[in-house]
Amino acid sequence: MAEFHILQIGSGSPRVRSTVSLVLDGDHCIVIDPGLAPSQHAISGPLKEQGFEVTDVTDVILSHHHPDHTVNVGMFPHARIHDHWATYHYDAWNSRSCEGFKVSPAVALWETPGHTPQDLSTLVETDSGLVVFTHLWFYQSGPPEDPFATDPAGVHAGRKRVLEVASLIVPGHGPAFVPDAVTPR
Repeated sequence: MAEFHILQIGSGSPRVRSTVSLVLDGDHCIVIDPGLAPSQHAISGPLKEQGFEVTDVTDVILSHHHPDHTVNVGMFPHARIHDHWATYHYDAWNSRSCEGFKVSPAVALWETPGHTPQDLSTLVETDSGLVVFTHLWFYQSGPPEDPFATDPAGVHAGRKRVLEVASLIVPGHGPAFVPDAVTPR
């Protein structure tokens, strides 16, 4: 089973930050969505508090290609980068579908288009249940309708799929939450 830590809790306007997370699974040290932050130290400092340097990160997962989720990807010089259609490592581009792709034994990717056509969600098996890192929600309260969605029906379909399995959701711009009856569908 993997464990996770939130390195930065995201926020929305006027200070836009992505929620940046660390997942540890065996030899895999994975960072999810290293996007906008007040400084790179806002990501590397909490990473160091967990006992890791940026050079220890083995994998980076990008939920989608908006700059607020990707702008600091270059901080991790040795990491494999995973997005919706490929894994990149140094100068190698390995095309593959993200659907069901296993980044590590306890970490898998799902296609969850809607916010953008290229969105993915990261599923992490932990001792406490399945944690899903996703941009299907910005925050616990939604918004009920994603104002930037390229495919609003896709957002709702992805939410339905995630809510069937998630014990905890880490949204794109807010703290983790336990889904309940009022979680936007």
